[in-house]
Parts: sequence; structure tokens; C-alpha cells
Amino acid sequence: MATTRLIPMHKIKNQSISYTVHERIDYAINPNKTLGGELVTAFGCDPATAANEMLLTKRAYADFTGKEISQSDVLLYQIRQSFKPGEVTPEQAQQIGYELAMSWTKGKHQFVVATHIDHAHIHTHIIFNSTRMDGQHKYRNFLGSSFALRRASDRLCLENGLSVIENPKSGNTHYGKWLGDQKKLSFQDKLRQAIDAALAEKPKDFDAFLKLMREAGYEYKPGKQPAFRGPGQKKFTRLRSLKDGYSEGDILSIIVGEKELSPVRKNAKKIQSQRVNLLVDIQAKLAEGKGAGYARWAQSFNLKQMAQTLNFLTERKLLDYGTLCKKTDEVTVRYHELSDQIKAVETRMAEITELRKHIINYAKTREVYVAYRKAGYSKKFLAEHEAEILLHKAAKKAFDEMGIKKMPTIKSLQAEYAGLLTEKKKLYPVYSGIRQEMRDLQMAKANVARLLGYDEKDSEKEKEAQRKEQR
Repeated sequence: MATTRLIPMHKIKNQSISYTVHERIDYAINPNKTLGGELVTAFGCDPATAANEMLLTKRAYADFTGKEISQSDVLLYQIRQSFKPGEVTPEQAQQIGYELAMSWTKGKHQFVVATHIDHAHIHTHIIFNSTRMDGQHKYRNFLGSSFALRRASDRLCLENGLSVIENPKSGNTHYGKWLGDQKKLSFQDKLRQAIDAALAEKPKDFDAFLKLMREAGYEYKPGKQPAFRGPGQKKFTRLRSLKDGYSEGDILSIIVGEKELSPVRKNAKKIQSQRVNLLVDIQAKLAEGKGAGYARWAQSFNLKQMAQTLNFLTERKLLDYGTLCKKTDEVTVRYHELSDQIKAVETRMAEITELRKHIINYAKTREVYVAYRKAGYSKKFLAEHEAEILLHKAAKKAFDEMGIKKMPTIKSLQAEYAGLLTEKKKLYPVYSGIRQEMRDLQMAKANVARLLGYDEKDSEKEKEAQRKEQR
């Protein structure tokens, strides 16, 4: 189980932008908190020079757009991921944090991942640059980002065998309920939620309300039947179709204070999951102090799950336990093969990104370094151009470590990266399907083994083998 927070980081009061970026990253990668720096990784930069590299990216953005960084700008974003005590190792937390950062930034932003182990609960700090690595765009936070982040984190926790929070608490909006429910929201439900969230910001007039809706990704169509069209929609949704206080007049009344924001919701029934779930070990739970009420619920739950397990196995013609075991093993092997393929593709994509970054940094800072060398490696020159010189040295060091003798072109690297991305997109749907099939088969196998007592027999065999070894 992991909880997450997305925190925008502005300039520290009475301090410079450079100081702020260095201070935030230095806190995250503190060796006293990260096992001497072993629990620190980075993307698009080196942990030792991450602050300078991110500042250089911001300078490139200013040069490209002509916009200087303002006092109110978000300089960095921090994702804080906290894990349940005793459920995860520091190394596993670090890996999950890196995967979350890569998924969230889509490989377009420099980031540093640092896992802290100085508290009872292991937690990971992910610091990513608000400016994209291309120096042309910035990260834009969006309505519901905290809930989308939680969903991404939960997916990774499930993939790594960790628990998740079944019923996350909701804030002012209803996204928490959305994540807690298994029923997919309709476009109308999503529009209602977006309107609620916009009105909760208390816009001063209708134009301000429309601006908030545009920021949430909605397009507005005025007229006799005003309507909105959200992300992924082909047709506009008329406000009158929402009913229950969502007409244009109702929205205007709330804005001017004539009405209070109290939207009516239809109580949608939850769709019960038809997937196989593990049986509950009733005796173990009773030994932990669970009461008779729990025992009655667990017995009913187990009966339902065995019925679902039987249906699952009947549909797949896997009623023979030996055949079930063989099929489970085959699917598990296939899952790991696909996982290894995707990891190999992702590793190469990361290598290309890293190499591309160093090639660009090398080219950008080459003239400065040549001037530094001509200046006789002057300390004064170094102080004035420290960031560029450090980046140049880091690039040269990276080329040596990679054993690169002939520098590849950016165009060839981009072409290879595009090919790998296409391959990954083809593999991932197959991988996702196999992963779910593997989980269902493993749960069904475990249920059958418990029902037939195979798990107890296997346990006795293991104990007997251990006794023989001791003799």
C-alpha cells in the first residue's frame, strides 16, 4: 500500500531560483536518508549535477520562449510516495518510485528519485523539473491530478504484490468515489464532476467559470442549448441533459451566490467483480481476534468465490488439477518472457534518452569549455560558468563509460527510439492480457489447492524434506 501526494514547488522566500532548486534536490538525495546515496536514481540528468542540469533546461526554455522565470512560477514538482511499514524493501520502493516517475512524466522531464529510510515508514521523494527536456514546454497540472497519480501508484503496487487502499477518501470533488467504484463513469458523470470542481473554485463570473472548464479539458458551445465536450468525446453534451441543477441558469445562480453548490447524484449501483478472488483463511483470521460476525461473512464470501472459481475453470476447460497447474505454469512463463522483452526495450529507450541528453549538453557547452581551456582553466572563469563546465565534463565522462568512439546523430537516435516505442506499444496490450490471465489462474489454482488440501500436503512435504536434511 502506498499513499501519494503531488506538491508544486515555488521559489523559497527571500532566496534565489538557483538556491531553491539546489536546496530541494539536496534534501531529497541526502546521503544520511538514502543509505549513503545508494537509494538515488535519476533520469535525464545525473544526481550529482541534477540541479545545474535542470537550471540549464530552464535557461533553454527562457531563450526559446523569451519568457523569464517569474517569482510565482512552479520550479519543480514533488511526488511523495509513502509505503506501509514492513510491506516493502527500500530497493523495491526505489524501483516502484522510478517506474511511477517515468509513467507520470512520460520520459519528457528530468527527475530524481530518492528513497528515504530514516523513518519507520519507507517513503520516496520524486523531484521532476517543471520544464520539459526539449526546453520548449512546461508541465501543466490538471484537475484531478492527485487522483490520477493515486491510480497510477495503485497499479504499480498491485503489479508488485503490494496492497492498495480499497476506499480512498474523497476531497471536495467526487474523484475519490470514482476510484473506489468499479463502474466506469459516463461522459455526463464526468461533466458533472468537472462543473462541481469548477464551481468549488468560486469563479467571479461565467467567463472565469468557462476558463476553469477549459483548463479541465472541456470545450464550450454557446447558444440556445449550451453544451460542453470533454476529452475523448465526439459529440457535445447539452447542459439540459444533465438535469438536477446543472442548467446554465443554475450555474449562474451558484456563481452569483443565489444558490449553494449542492449537486444531486444518482446512486449508481456498483458492478460486482466477476474475477476470481483468493479464499479467506477463516481460522487464521479468527485466531487474530475476529468475531463470529466475521466468520459468517467469510463463509459466505468463500462460497461465492468457489462458485466463481468453478465457473472460471469450466469456461476454460481446466477442471483437472494437473491441467490447471500446467496451464498456470505456461502462462506464467509467457508473462515473464513478455516482461523481459518490455524491460529490454525500456532499458534501451532509457539509454537513448541518456545518450541524447549528453550529446545535446556536450554541443551546448562545447564553446564554453573551449574558452575555459584557453583561459588556462581559470578559477574565475570556472566560477562564472560552473554549470556549463560541469555538464560538459559529465557528458565526456558518460561517453567514455559508454565506450562511444563515433558519435551517433540525434536523428538516428530519434528514429531508433520511435521504433522501440512502436514495439513497446504492440507488446504492452498482450502483456497486460497475459498478466491478468496469470493472476486469475494463480488465484484459481490456490483456491482449488486449499479446497482439496493440496497446500497442506505440500507444506507437510516441505517439513518432511527439511527433517531429512537435518538428519
